[in-house]
This record gives sequence, structure tokens and C-alpha cells, in this order.
Amino acid sequence: MQLHLKDDLPFTAVEVVYQGASLEIQNVLVDTGSASTIFSVDALAALNVAPLPTDTLHMIRGVGGTEVVFMRQMDEVRLGDKRLVGVEVEVGGMDYGFEISGILGMDLLLAAGTVIDLPQMQLIFQ
Repeated sequence: MQLHLKDDLPFTAVEVVYQGASLEIQNVLVDTGSASTIFSVDALAALNVAPLPTDTLHMIRGVGGTEVVFMRQMDEVRLGDKRLVGVEVEVGGMDYGFEISGILGMDLLLAAGTVIDLPQMQLIFQ
């Protein structure tokens, strides 16, 4: 799966499937410093992902500050040819002051058996 640098950071595209509908999300940061994967609520709006009255809100903290998120289980997250079924991701505003639609964190990178090949700018899955 191809990576591209934007502002010297590695970005890729990820496909998510929710309630049978799929969507490719661009501008997803590959971040080994993030424990979990998060997608922008705006990026997932086309799949009708929105907070529900029964959702528990969580406060997460990172380099960009703090943010309130809710959890949502995706049917699949597709990383190139690698399919991760039934994974839970965080969903939040992601208003970080630059264009970003998601963060691919260590939870999914590990689950996919990812090797990050920086000289070739690729993600390889075991």
C-alpha cells in the first residue's frame, strides 16, 4: 500500500465498510505514536456514522491536545488487500488545524502485521 509524504508525514488512503456501505478515506496519517485509530466524523458522514444517544464519550489526549470521541465498530477496515473485520475505531472532530481525515494507529497496524518500508514508501502486510 502506497504512502505519500505531506508536510514530511506519511499519509495513505484507507477503505472502511460500515453497515454494508464502503468509503475510501484519503489523508489518513500513519502514526506509530498513536495507540488507536481515529477517523474524522466528517469523513465518515457519507456512511451515516454519527454519535448515538447510547454512545459513551471518551476523552483522548495526544500531541495535538485533547478531543472527545465515540467508538464505532466497522464491518471492515481495508488496508490495501488486507481486510480487518469487525474492528472498533474512534470517531471525533479531528480539528487539528491541517487537513487530516484519520490516523491509522498501532492497534490496526499491529493487527494487520504491518511493515513500514520508508525507502519504498509502502506499507507491507504480513
